[in-house]
Amino acid sequence: MPTSTGNATQRAELERIERYYDTVPRANASVELHRGLTLFVSTGGYPYYARPEYGGTVPITSAAVAAVRARQRELGVPQAFEWVHDLRPELRAAVAATGMTVFSLPLMVCRTVVDPGDVAAQIRVLDANDADLPAVQAAIGLGFAAPGTAIGAAGDAERAAAAHPDGHDSVRRLVAAGHTVIAGAFLPGGPVAGGSYSPRDDVAEITGVATLPAYRRRGIGAALTAALVADARARDARVVFLSAGSTDIARVYARTGFERVATACIASAPSD
Repeated sequence: MPTSTGNATQRAELERIERYYDTVPRANASVELHRGLTLFVSTGGYPYYARPEYGGTVPITSAAVAAVRARQRELGVPQAFEWVHDLRPELRAAVAATGMTVFSLPLMVCRTVVDPGDVAAQIRVLDANDADLPAVQAAIGLGFAAPGTAIGAAGDAERAAAAHPDGHDSVRRLVAAGHTVIAGAFLPGGPVAGGSYSPRDDVAEITGVATLPAYRRRGIGAALTAALVADARARDARVVFLSAGSTDIARVYARTGFERVATACIASAPSD
């Protein structure tokens, strides 16, 4: 596992990623500071979490974590925390001491753009008013409903049943404002995969990449990821990163030029 004592380039990347993590939620959340922790409270759309205060040096204790959890319960928002372990290693024990389970995910940075080769799907970046956005979102949702890389049953029919034209206003606003870029992978029957990235300054995080289970293991997810990276770099992103959902998924991203540089941690209350 990489640590905060790694080389200077890696440390600089992690610092830029940490600044990014503090910046992104502010476009769609109010902010509260609690004893070394920043609580982001969503103002609509994506539910947020608490993170270590950017630039903070105060050691974060289990009492501080418990206080934030109490505030999250009071607000009726998820009791959730996210952080980079390599920058704030004390937080793992502090969070676990309050009864929450901590999950560790590979934090990866794209070092080189790898050509994934030809795939049958056509990949397209969507604009804010794109009529295919609900179907792409449905494909992503079905992909995450069946985690992993195994081929499954959910395909075109399930995507069509899950796609609803309403309820995408917050996503469309983020796309229109340039805070989020969404792409879909299309076959003749419709979108079979989707993903996004969120650019801030010269940093972009790849998020939400998923393929309909019936269309997995065809290189579509890798091609979609490569297209998102290329688009982010065309928009002047110098650091493109992601958190892989598992070591198996990390191996897929490694084939598209990503390398593990650290560990991202997430924790949520059992009821959440």
